[in-house]
Amino acid sequence: MPKHPDELFAFLEGLGIAVATKAHPPLFTVADSQSLRGEIPGGHTKNLFLKDKKDNFFLVTVDEDAAVDLKQIHHLIGASGRVSFGKPEALMELLGVVPGAVTVFGLINDSEGRVKVILDSTLMENAVINAHPLTNEATTSISRDDLVAFVKATGHEPVILKVSA
Repeated sequence: MPKHPDELFAFLEGLGIAVATKAHPPLFTVADSQSLRGEIPGGHTKNLFLKDKKDNFFLVTVDEDAAVDLKQIHHLIGASGRVSFGKPEALMELLGVVPGAVTVFGLINDSEGRVKVILDSTLMENAVINAHPLTNEATTSISRDDLVAFVKATGHEPVILKVSA
């Protein structure tokens, strides 16, 4: 069973990571979430759940306004050939979330470490980063350094590199 947001918050608390979470109506797209600007400071994320031809999975987290060249990103992230979006079934199996709620916090559900996480260097210039806490009905703010600590605590090694145009 995928973890619930309360389990995520308990995990973060156990790591000594303080976060702030704001509940809101469900947000399915970046355009939806931009209605909250001004209320939640910091960098806001867009997440791409990708797979390559050898069924390697990648979670690419970029700033909400970032442009990503999906025809070329495989060269940057170490994929075997071009990538495509992962199917909803794989998204649920690996990250425990549905389309519209893809989040870096989903790594808590990837206990086998099957997903390679890429954090865009431009996004990581923000002191505070905002992401869905396993549901698109809230936004959680976390410091950049605490986000990296969270990713490592889930057994993943974050790769920070420039993937946005």
